[in-house]
Formats: sequence, C-alpha cells, structure tokens
Amino acid sequence: MRYARGFALFWWEFIIGDDWRVAAGIAVVLALTKLLTSHGTNAWWLLPAAVALLLVATVWRGARSR
Repeated sequence: MRYARGFALFWWEFIIGDDWRVAAGIAVVLALTKLLTSHGTNAWWLLPAAVALLLVATVWRGARSR
C-alpha cells in the first residue's frame, strides 16, 4: 500500500504541484477540445493556443510576484 500511495503522490505533485491553475486550464481546454471535435468542429488549434496563453500567464504571474 505504501508504494501505491507514493506513486499517487508522485503524480499529484508532478501534475498539480507546480501550478494548479495550469493543470485546471489544460483540463478545461482538453474537455472543450473534445466537445468541439465531437460536434464536427476542427479544433486542432485550440490546445496549442491555450498552452501558449497559459505559459504567458504563468510567467507574467511569476514576474509580477518578484
């Protein structure tokens, strides 16, 4: 059981640990991409654009806090 807990904590720290806002943003964008593609929309551009915007927002927040 200790190994399973350690494995789960590793993934939690890896995905959520740095910035929960980025993880939540990517989850929302993945869901939105799935929704759009299930309705026949070509949404290949959404994920790269969201990643770029989330990266800029994260860097901006980090620079502002200093």
